[in-house]
Amino acid sequence: MAGEKHNFSIQNADPPLGDDMEMYQRNRRYRYEYNIEDEFLRNRENEFLRHRLQSPQTVYPPRTLAYYNINNGNAEEVNLKKYVASSVTFVSLVAENILCHPFLVLRRQCQVHPYLSKYHLLPFTLIPSVYHLHQSQGLTILWKGLGSVLLVRGISIGVEDLLSRVTPWPDTITWHSGLKQFFQHIMLKCVSLAIVTPFYSASFVETVQSEIASEKPGILDVFRDGFIRLLSWNDGPKGRLIPIWALVLPTVTLGLAKYLFAMLVKGATAKILQARMKYQHEITGALPKNPVEIQDINLTASLVSLIATDVVFYPCETIVHRLHLQGTRTIIDNLDNGQSVLAVLTNYTGAVDCYEQCVQTEGVFGLYKGFGALIVQYALHIALVKVTKFIFMEIGAMVSKPKPSPPSVTHDNSPPAVANLSTVSKSYLLP
Repeated sequence: MAGEKHNFSIQNADPPLGDDMEMYQRNRRYRYEYNIEDEFLRNRENEFLRHRLQSPQTVYPPRTLAYYNINNGNAEEVNLKKYVASSVTFVSLVAENILCHPFLVLRRQCQVHPYLSKYHLLPFTLIPSVYHLHQSQGLTILWKGLGSVLLVRGISIGVEDLLSRVTPWPDTITWHSGLKQFFQHIMLKCVSLAIVTPFYSASFVETVQSEIASEKPGILDVFRDGFIRLLSWNDGPKGRLIPIWALVLPTVTLGLAKYLFAMLVKGATAKILQARMKYQHEITGALPKNPVEIQDINLTASLVSLIATDVVFYPCETIVHRLHLQGTRTIIDNLDNGQSVLAVLTNYTGAVDCYEQCVQTEGVFGLYKGFGALIVQYALHIALVKVTKFIFMEIGAMVSKPKPSPPSVTHDNSPPAVANLSTVSKSYLLP
């Protein structure tokens, strides 16, 4: 009854039964020095203990639970971004090797045309010529030589892999590689470029020759024409065809310079992007960098190095391409109007002579003929990468259904009801 004094001695306490509940109750009796005899209070104490042991929200504080929920959400987002980054990388590779081939054909035809009055330095001047080409020769006119170009790139990769297996020359290097490994890798690149040179020359002719004035080549004719070009060491005293041994030096020099420059630009771009990402993480307090961000950085650095390399070495590429075409009796499309064809007749004795004649007769901008096709090529490449990333992100957001959030639990951190009892017994059954 209310006001009645209880005996708070622990001498008459029930012996422990061995389970956690009885041990807890015995400890609580010892702590607060009273016996729990009221049935209502005992039930509340047991309910509190069950809720304490079974609900994870009471085991971890709310801040810890929020942290783990955020981590789970970030893990799903990281997996989504990983798939998106892989898809974008694949699309970028396809765009570089296949989808941009028409612009490669256009700029090569402009580069080897010594009498071209329209230099096509901007993309807009190419529109009438391309329209007339499609009107007279069909929609596939700008896809000529695609098979041979892919075959030459495959031959280059295969030759490098074979050389790396039969020689101690490494096929890849990093910024941590030694000086000896670097020079061995350069030697591998030079030998590979020298072996591929005759097949590159045959493939180049296929990409610039007019289909209405020449026989359409087969898919494997690049091997036959390459071996023929390899065996043609001399075209006679009056011939204008430059032998393959004279083309190896400018071709290897250009290929090696483009490779080293691209590697340097890619490394510098990656370092700048990584420093920028680290600075943003320090400012915003975001999570550290993950593999997805590294993959995005590598893709951006590769694209920047590709664009910078083609822009810087465009004049050198024009000179080398004219040397490869000289003396092959190739008939090309006239991109002044896109409605006629013409034969290329030049008489260069080497790379230096080609440069001097080009600057003297066509001016400095003559080395940049067809530059508008390069602008369109990389504009479409970047746009395709951006659109692909946006589409895959939207698809991933629609496919990944958000998980329902767990019901909010009211956390009562106050001690049990029995802890607030005073030494005076009260009746909860009476008002």
